[in-house]
Amino acid sequence: MKKVVTFGEIMLRLSPPGFNRFSQATSFDVIYGGGESNVAVSLANYGIPVDFVTRLPKNDIGECAMMEMRKRGVNTENIIYGGDRLGIYFLETGAVSRGSKVVYDRAHSAMAEIEKGMVDWDEVFKDTAWFHWTGITPAISQGAADACLEALEVASSKGITISTDLNYRAKLWKYGKSSEEIMTPLTEYCDVILGNEEDAEKHFGIHPEGVDVTQGHSVSGAAFESVCKQVMKKFPKAKKVITTLRGSINASHNSWAGVLYDGTNLYESSTYQITHIVDRVGGGDSFMGGLIYGLITYPDNYQNALDFAVAASCLKHTIIGDSNLVTVAEVEKLMGGDASGRVAR
Repeated sequence: MKKVVTFGEIMLRLSPPGFNRFSQATSFDVIYGGGESNVAVSLANYGIPVDFVTRLPKNDIGECAMMEMRKRGVNTENIIYGGDRLGIYFLETGAVSRGSKVVYDRAHSAMAEIEKGMVDWDEVFKDTAWFHWTGITPAISQGAADACLEALEVASSKGITISTDLNYRAKLWKYGKSSEEIMTPLTEYCDVILGNEEDAEKHFGIHPEGVDVTQGHSVSGAAFESVCKQVMKKFPKAKKVITTLRGSINASHNSWAGVLYDGTNLYESSTYQITHIVDRVGGGDSFMGGLIYGLITYPDNYQNALDFAVAASCLKHTIIGDSNLVTVAEVEKLMGGDASGRVAR
């Protein structure tokens, strides 16, 4: 089986224990994660060979991040080293009507200071079927955006399937370029595009009519068909456009579903009610990991691929940390309608 390659930044996540606020913290729980590394971990859990490419500082903290990937079965041989620090983010976990908060401390990280030419993409892409990146990477710095474009040019020349999660992060676009200016030429390389209502609007000014996700309502999949069509019109290489549908009743209770548009048909998943969220960070990444697995495993059944992605990411909301540590069997059990949570003996 040919491998999947993901490219981006892995960070040190520091969180007050439980639901404590930053001002209550006397210690922080340590977790390593990031958008593209989370996708890699999901795929490794499902038995897909996967490489994670990033730039790490050559120090103990960088080694810890690398070891986290290795212990999850992700290949790290193409990670490069340099720079002085690993990016950090602080997470305060919300509950009920109090939303979660993220504070970034990732300026001048090893990955933020990556430059074009540092990664040997010809070597990385040997025996590769799929390349995945997200909108987080080019938001970090101009150098990261240049390296991402370099990767896309090589992957495209080799006929590799390319996917992106648009992942708009307002707090990251700080180096003088607009997200639309940077993201448009990068997204033009993509065969598979994932986003939500905010991503398409903030990056490209594309939005569904009559949808306000801040009002806490479940979101209709049909409302996003126009978004998918607009995205495909803007990016004609795209063969599939997928939208996650999160209805945020409050920080502890979300509805969760997805739609997939292939240029002709709109596929809709079942809607899950996630009523006691443990950790929603990485929910979109777990969806992307499940989607890539589904499209590889069920290449002629887009409904199955979508249902797998939604079920996988539903389960992620029950797991502390950035990564989705579930098995194919657990996802398929939920796809089959068993949401009982009974003890497996």
